[in-house]
Order: sequence, then C-alpha cells, then structure tokens
Amino acid sequence: MEIKTHTKIDQSLSGVPVEVSSGRAVVKLKTDERMVADEYGLIHGGFIFSLADYASMLAVNEETVVLAKAEVKFVRPVRLGDELLAEAQVKVIEGKKRIVSVEVKRGDEVVFLGEFLCVVPEKHVLS
Repeated sequence: MEIKTHTKIDQSLSGVPVEVSSGRAVVKLKTDERMVADEYGLIHGGFIFSLADYASMLAVNEETVVLAKAEVKFVRPVRLGDELLAEAQVKVIEGKKRIVSVEVKRGDEVVFLGEFLCVVPEKHVLS
C-alpha cells in the first residue's frame, strides 16, 4: 500500500515501515546512540513514543492526519541496541476521528502500550 502521510519523517529516528495496509501498520526501530539518555544506555521515551505515533499515523494513512490525544503506558525500559516493533490498528472510525491502538514490543516482550486519537482534517493543519 502506498504511504500517503508523514513522507518526510526521519525513519532512522521514528522507524521503518514493515507493513502498511488498510487500518493497520507495523513499524520497526533499531535503537542507536542518538537516542541514549544516560550512561546505562537507557533509550529516551520520546523515541519510543515517536515510533508508536508514526505507526498510528501510517495505520490511518491519510495525507492530513494529525495526533490530537494520546494515552500511553511505558511498560519496560528500552536499552541501546534493542530492536522494537510497533503494531498499530485502527479500532474506531467516527467521522474525522480515528482511535488507534498501538503495542510496541522487543521480541515477545511488550515495552509500550498506547491509544492514539488521530484526526483527519479536510486540509493540512498548517495551510
């Protein structure tokens, strides 16, 4: 499926799409030194959030989609070198609103859960 949104995002920081289909997306992120928060190699949560957000945008896959609200839970810490896989699924469609469920895993282990309220305005929010 053609990717219609967030076409200029830096995929080395937000993840590489593995699957984009109607109402679903899977995005992979390999953590690296740029994401490290401390001497232990802890990955800053903002990068995990970005991965989940990008996956939710791709699950909606409309050119003008934007994030309006997010409820998230960081379940486990992520370390330098971890490879993460975000799976996003559109659960509800109500007019311009989409509710997307996202789960981020390291292997079989869940590290992040989120529910994202995405909105698809008629025109770009900056136009």
